[in-house]
Amino acid sequence: MNLELLRTFLEVHRLRHFGQAGEALHLSQAAVSSRIRQLEALLGVALFKRQYHDLQLTPEGHRLLRHADKILSDWRKARQEVALGGAQQQISLGGSLRLWDVALQDWFHSLRTQLPKLAIIAETHTPELLTRRVLDGHLDIAFMLEPAQLETLQIQEVALIELVMVSATAKLTAEQALSQDYIMVDWGLSHALQHRRLYPDAPEPQLRVAQAKMALSHMLAIGGSAYLPARMIATEIAEKKLHIVTDAQPIEKYAYAVYPVRSEKQALIDKILPFFEYSKPINIRLPPT
Repeated sequence: MNLELLRTFLEVHRLRHFGQAGEALHLSQAAVSSRIRQLEALLGVALFKRQYHDLQLTPEGHRLLRHADKILSDWRKARQEVALGGAQQQISLGGSLRLWDVALQDWFHSLRTQLPKLAIIAETHTPELLTRRVLDGHLDIAFMLEPAQLETLQIQEVALIELVMVSATAKLTAEQALSQDYIMVDWGLSHALQHRRLYPDAPEPQLRVAQAKMALSHMLAIGGSAYLPARMIATEIAEKKLHIVTDAQPIEKYAYAVYPVRSEKQALIDKILPFFEYSKPINIRLPPT
């Protein structure tokens, strides 16, 4: 089977439109339609149906979806493993978006520095999709804050993330920070519950963001307060661009590596996980005034 047929199938499914899929693939709409007809002829089933100008997968199309994604993923991994010049080993990894700027980027740099001949495929997804891609074999390992507890998955703690409440305004109390332009960063359900336990009377924040980097940029440009990783804002604290809210309790979060039990990449995984450096609190303190 021509892999381009599967790529076209996935793109049509993603965009729900033959013309837009053609633009994304640099093909005419007629060429996209022709590829889908070829794939349907090979399989002997219809893959799409139109309902009120909406393009939907048939039940057969839904069943093909997971296989098409895995076939293309396996082909990318095989091509990299076999054809990439100088590569001795290969690993596919994924991480949640909220972890990349906080812990994964530095680890990724360390990984590339210490194992320059390791071929890597790196992705970012939601924790739910990361888990599914590990289970389906698309990823060798994934990193997240709140992994699903499944018997088929090995879960290993790899990094400690110390969150401290900081503000663009000096000498605020926690009560003042929570009531004045407070930014709620989405660190997951357990963080939200812990935050509520610590500050049961805090007003509902008007601003919620998905990543710490978004909150940091907002605070430096406009102001506000938020719980941010101590390592991320160490420079801003030292330069007095941000200020620790001294009566706010630090919150510790742990990042976990998730990979299949009895993984064929176990030896490589054991080798790369120790490259994480964030295993201890940074213990930031207020700079002298």
